[in-house]
Order: sequence, then C-alpha cells, then structure tokens
Amino acid sequence: MKPIRIVVLISGSGSNLQAIIDACQNGQINGSIAAVISNKADAYGLTRATQANIPTQVLSHKEFASREDYDGALSQLIDKFCPDLVVLAGFMRILTPSLVQKFKGKMLNIHPSLLPKYQGLNTHQRAIDANDSEHGVSVHFVTEELDGGPVVLQAKVPVDATDTAQTLAQKVHEQEHIIYPLVVKWFSERRLTMEAEHAVLDNQVIPAQGAQNPK
Repeated sequence: MKPIRIVVLISGSGSNLQAIIDACQNGQINGSIAAVISNKADAYGLTRATQANIPTQVLSHKEFASREDYDGALSQLIDKFCPDLVVLAGFMRILTPSLVQKFKGKMLNIHPSLLPKYQGLNTHQRAIDANDSEHGVSVHFVTEELDGGPVVLQAKVPVDATDTAQTLAQKVHEQEHIIYPLVVKWFSERRLTMEAEHAVLDNQVIPAQGAQNPK
C-alpha cells in the first residue's frame, strides 16, 4: 500500500505534531510528513520538524489583507507538497469555506472537548464551570462548521473536584497524543474516509460520539 503524504499546520508548540512524527518514524502510520506549515515564525513546532528533517514553511497571516487572501495563499502552499492528508495540529485560524471545501475528506482537526460540547476556545474551564464529571478530546474531519465536522474518535478523562483548567488540559493532552496518531494511522491504511457528512471506518458509519473500541 502506497504511503501517504501528510502536511501538518501548526501555530504553537507542536506536541501533537511530535506524536505524529513519532508514529510515522516507528511505522505506526503508513506515511510521512511532507511539510509543516505555521502562521507563526516562532512556533516551537517548526523546531520539532527541523529536528526530524521535515521541510518547514512560515506563512504569516499578518501579511495578508483578508482571511480569503491568506487562505488562497495557504492553499497554494499546501498544494506544492501534494498531500493526501492535511492535519491541523493547533492551527489557530478559522478556515474559509473555499479552503475547507478543497480539502474536504482529507483534512483532520483535534479539538479539546467531547464534541459537540464546547466548540471554540477555553474548553477546559467551560467544562469545570459546568460541573461536568468528564471531559475529553475529539478528532474530527473538518467541515465549514467550526469544530463541527463528523467525529472520528474521542477520548474521555475524569474531571476531579481539584482540577484546574491547567491540570485538566494536561490530562487531555496525554489522550490527544494517543488518539491523533491512531486516527491518522487509520487514514493511512485507507480504512478511514468521509462519505457524505459521515466518518466511515472499515465500511461502517462512525456514530456521532466517535468510533467505539478502536484498534
């Protein structure tokens, strides 16, 4: 089976990027990262990529007059690397519909909540404020609705009475680094697709809360 080419978009430290780099290097993922693109030149994830001999590109949103102009340039830059999959790993930009449509079914995102709960920002504090007993993380296909595409996989963590947003974030990060490479692995093995508005794994439609008992 032909290995896939992955482009990863980041804005920050790139801890999920590192998890995917490791999974490619150890053979868990049938593919390699063709490039890492950041909208911020000081993103530590660029250093992680350089250390792994992965090409990097910086495309600053500050150099463009509009979101549409930026996404047009980003689309062209992504195309240069001919990816089979685009992975958003802490890319802190809301994408325009035209960019999302172009890579529909080939773009994944990770969001620190049990979607559809807590779309957007400050998810950990919101879970605490709501007195939730559990919180977590979701990997989903990207659609035009913010954090609204079909969920592929979720991981849950308990919310303890002593948790702060910081401690809860740490619990969630640990799960992120497990489930994101796993979902990319499924995609690389041609087991995961997006059909209509559903995520499909091994020819079975994945339920709204994500795949169950994943392997």
